[in-house]
Amino acid sequence: MAAGRTALPVTERVNPATADLDLLPTREVVARLLAEEAKVPAAVAAEARAIARVADRVAGALAGRGRLLYVGAGSSGRVGAADAAECPPTFGTDPERVVAILAGGPGALLRAVEGAEDSAEDGAAAVASRGTGPGDVVVGLSASGRTPFVLGALAEARRRRAFTALVTSAGAPRGTADLVIAPWTGPEAIAGSTRLKAATAAKLVCSAITTAAMVRLGKVHGNFMVDLTPACAKLRDRARRILGDLAGAPPAEADRLLAAAGGSAKVAVVMARAACGAAQARARLARARGALRRALDHGPRRRAPRRKGAR
Repeated sequence: MAAGRTALPVTERVNPATADLDLLPTREVVARLLAEEAKVPAAVAAEARAIARVADRVAGALAGRGRLLYVGAGSSGRVGAADAAECPPTFGTDPERVVAILAGGPGALLRAVEGAEDSAEDGAAAVASRGTGPGDVVVGLSASGRTPFVLGALAEARRRRAFTALVTSAGAPRGTADLVIAPWTGPEAIAGSTRLKAATAAKLVCSAITTAAMVRLGKVHGNFMVDLTPACAKLRDRARRILGDLAGAPPAEADRLLAAAGGSAKVAVVMARAACGAAQARARLARARGALRRALDHGPRRRAPRRKGAR
């Protein structure tokens, strides 16, 4: 622990900037809250190197047979659960490859399970029950850096030779994880309410880890989510726009290509750009290990036609 910091986690300390919060008009309460939240991005950006190291580890795990497991309690655990839930529709990942383990079980996602975070043994058991091993990455989420459930899970994951990381806003004891990501967000606007700045920081970190990992895995082309799962009208429309932007396909042609590609925007783009069928497109993507840019750079292709009205 750095000199000058007390044993009390920073997330539990009183923030002098909001000490008179209950005396302020609502507009000023909101302004003070948002002023504190505005400090978070810079704190997270200072951890960019560590975040990138974890993202590379996650990409390596998912490129093989490994998984990313988030472990957390309370607000931190719900952040991990939200990030895990968003990966399949956004990047077409198997729901079993990015998962969240919450203290108190799945029910804790919607309702607080008081006391569930206090057992290190339960955390260890939860990781063990998932068959965690050397090919996995386990990311613990603990605003205070002290949550027993999370620390127990990380200790068990390390014993099983998984790569471990801890995301915290208060630092952690040496040896807690292989790598610690610790954006220093300072005391919360309401002392101890880590659903505020600490949760915002955890959300930014988790989003950066998985998004960067998916970029490395070829699930993003430029800044298009070409591996999205078009399971609803919004995502089908997005897939249609991707075909328009990357292959110049008008809406009706985009729909035809997507249908022939089984809904895969990535396959449909290769079909349009390489003037080939779905099977050939999938073969090209397989040779390119799923990377659309590499698939398009090898073999004959035609230029993407300009969309009507484009300059």
